[in-house]
Amino acid sequence: MSLGPVAGADDAAAKPRWTLVIHGGAGTIERARITPEQDQAIRAALAAALTAGEAVLARGGDAVDAVQAAVVVLEDDPNFNAGRGAVFTYDGVNELDAAIMRGDTRAAGAVTGVTATKNPVKLAWAVMERSPHVLLSREGADQFSREQGLEQAPPTWFATPERRRQLDELKSKKIGWYDVDLKYGTVGAVAVDARGHVAAATSTGGLTGKRWGRIGDSPLIGAGTFADDRACAVSATGAGEFFIRVGVAAEICARMRLGGMTLQAAADAVMADVKMLGGSGGVIVVAPNGENGFSFNTPGMYRGRSTSAGIREVAIYGDEGQNPPQQ
Repeated sequence: MSLGPVAGADDAAAKPRWTLVIHGGAGTIERARITPEQDQAIRAALAAALTAGEAVLARGGDAVDAVQAAVVVLEDDPNFNAGRGAVFTYDGVNELDAAIMRGDTRAAGAVTGVTATKNPVKLAWAVMERSPHVLLSREGADQFSREQGLEQAPPTWFATPERRRQLDELKSKKIGWYDVDLKYGTVGAVAVDARGHVAAATSTGGLTGKRWGRIGDSPLIGAGTFADDRACAVSATGAGEFFIRVGVAAEICARMRLGGMTLQAAADAVMADVKMLGGSGGVIVVAPNGENGFSFNTPGMYRGRSTSAGIREVAIYGDEGQNPPQQ
């Protein structure tokens, strides 16, 4: 399922010119599985995340700050599998992953297996800006977080009854390795700012019942998160093992930069490759010229986008969010 690219209007009055795209996960997201109250709450959260990112971009701020602001809102909302509301590992712990990358310098930061940072995307940003490294893990990442003075939170902040229920169900039914409801609630954002710089950020709790220190694609630069001003910015959500094997985020950018493919064609082709291997999920993509799109091979994907030209939409199911006219 794809929702085609949209470019911002060429309107001199729309200054600064920017685009923001967000996601809150993909998977078996169907009307029969979501109550009206959940639908309303999810749409409100997506809209709030857009508002946070828009505020940065509308004042001429950097894309990397906009994607961080949008992701923080989604991390704090228990409807998604990131930060508060993250899924449990098999041992009953919330272990959090996040990554952020800017397209101008291709600087990046990521963390995996952290347990106490209230907003893991802020820790990923700190790794990018305040350390000589790209990826920190577990106890070391938690130590770096404290040293940087980032807000810490107790286990009770991240844990929710619904996520505990999902873990208990997985254990009792022995139904497989992956999420009980086949929903990948990873959150992410991509943006291009007024200077034409792109950025991407992704945050997740991983998979319900994950074991042995499993790491998915979200914190891996080039797999679940990537940004390059020469092509695009990408944030992914889905069955991470397949996204890692395909190198989804970097592959989409490479097809655009080296293969001359359009944004939507590149995203759809790479997601088709994921599906061919047996994986499911989706991506959001934005280019330096404001072109943007979604591509997912699941029944639904929590998603939204906003541009300085006045386009603003949120969607959940695969059959909604028709393309507005090209502008």
